[in-house]
Amino acid sequence: MNLEDLNKLNIKDIPNWQPLPKMAALAFLFLLILAGGYWFDWSVQLAALDVAKGEEARLRETFLNKKKQAVNLDTYRQQLKDIEQSFGALLKQLPNKSEMDALLTDINQAGLGRGLQFELFKPAASETASEFYAERPISIKVTGGYHDLGAFASDISGLPRIVTLHDIDVTTGKDGALVMDAVVKTYRYLDDDELAAQKKAKVKEPKK
Repeated sequence: MNLEDLNKLNIKDIPNWQPLPKMAALAFLFLLILAGGYWFDWSVQLAALDVAKGEEARLRETFLNKKKQAVNLDTYRQQLKDIEQSFGALLKQLPNKSEMDALLTDINQAGLGRGLQFELFKPAASETASEFYAERPISIKVTGGYHDLGAFASDISGLPRIVTLHDIDVTTGKDGALVMDAVVKTYRYLDDDELAAQKKAKVKEPKK
């Protein structure tokens, strides 16, 4: 079949076409149906399938994470219990309001017990409140020997309550004695009323 024969084909008389052009026409019609089906239907379904596959992958990852957490749940509970115990032990090292005076006396006695002379022992007039504790600095100035000052610092760190030394400055005074200026910081935990007042104050703070 040549080009002249193709030109003679009558579109209205397809049943009488020769086998070759008839098969070509059927093949073209089949491809046309496939293209139309993809354009109007299958492309939408394929897009939905891709979305479903993505959702399946996300759900699978979520499931695996939840499964991992469930497997390690007992470990997490034990870790939480250990943290709570450690926190409770640290909290016990913080005095309450009624014990603060005794702690100040312990710090003073630690110096006197080492033969040091206090030239200054001045607790700050106010405390600095944090999330669950309050901090009070004490400015001190003591005079004594080198070993006595070292022993005093060691005694401070060994107190049953949390006490820290800051801004230490040691100079030579009269008669060769050493003079130590420092800030001793003491800490106490806030009682329930103070915590409630602190929480209430935070609620009243204007939002930035």
